Amino acid sequence: MYKLLVVDDEPKIREVIREYAEFNGYEVTEAADGMSAVGLCKLNEYDLVILDIMMPKLDGFSACKEIKKIQDVPIIMLSARGEEYDKLFGFELGIDDYIVKPFSPKELMARINVVLARRNSSAQSKADVVKFSGLEINVAARTVTVDGERVELTPKEYELLFYLIENKNIALSRDKLLSDIWGYDFFGDDRTIDTHIKNLRNNLGPYRDYIVTLRGVGYKFEFEE
Repeated sequence: MYKLLVVDDEPKIREVIREYAEFNGYEVTEAADGMSAVGLCKLNEYDLVILDIMMPKLDGFSACKEIKKIQDVPIIMLSARGEEYDKLFGFELGIDDYIVKPFSPKELMARINVVLARRNSSAQSKADVVKFSGLEINVAARTVTVDGERVELTPKEYELLFYLIENKNIALSRDKLLSDIWGYDFFGDDRTIDTHIKNLRNNLGPYRDYIVTLRGVGYKFEFEE
């Protein structure tokens, strides 16, 4: 049974989510603020966190940062604000989806199912450790080393690198990268991909050229055995 952590300062919203989630077979834990959520994540492991942005004590963005330091858990963010800036900032922090209030509980359940299925499929389809010359990726630990030195990537940079490697030597359009990594309803543009590719290349140092730009198309991870 999947364990969900629902974090929102509005009891009625937590109640509705709990009702639908339990009906769909999920186990639910509730928290009324970001500080409590971080504390719970230190004590327990969750399969997914549903996190409101506007909360007392610790807002959703700050709570997301702290939770990601503790465990690599998928996060769906809730907000009454639908501004593109908030969505972009959330995705930069590594969230998996963003839902604007008021929302349909049925749609939320569908998105939870998609996020969990995507995470499980990704984990099952990859080897534990992948090496390309001096570039080593430990998928299970989500770590990357360059010539023996560990490099720090943001959550989305990890996902982008893993996705490129999983589809090694295959041309991937920017639209496909946005859809498969950021989600089908992400409102960003090509600059989101280009910025992440630029940062990723900088982190890969001497192996930056493994990520090849395909003009007018997108990118691919190119490595010949």
